[in-house]
Amino acid sequence: MSASLKLSTAVKAVHCLAQVYPDALSSAEISEMTGINASQLRLILSMLAKAGIIHSKQGAGGGFILNMTPDQINLQQLYCAIETQKAFHLAVNRNHDQIPVNKKINAFFLDLFEAIQRDIESKMETITLSDVIEKVKQ
Repeated sequence: MSASLKLSTAVKAVHCLAQVYPDALSSAEISEMTGINASQLRLILSMLAKAGIIHSKQGAGGGFILNMTPDQINLQQLYCAIETQKAFHLAVNRNHDQIPVNKKINAFFLDLFEAIQRDIESKMETITLSDVIEKVKQ
């Protein structure tokens, strides 16, 4: 699953949880609300729980619950919870660094992608789940 699809899935799942906060939803209920495969959802939900964004409640009426209010959750937190690789990652073949022009071009793109990554992270930190919910309502 691509990073953007994982992030979209995570946002859809927490959006559903925000709609019933502080009550719980099961992965089956979230799957029904979003049309996302329940097993894919459980994988994302387990990552969000591991990051402390949500928690699970066992037993009757159990399911997943937000640990924070929607205005306390930003897109960067969600992204970091579900993804180990940066959004802009350059896979550089270091064997080609022996050729000076390759080394310089690789360095150029590594610097460029690092700057873009910082911009993306800064922007995602400013967008909360509440912001997403408001955009969806419009």
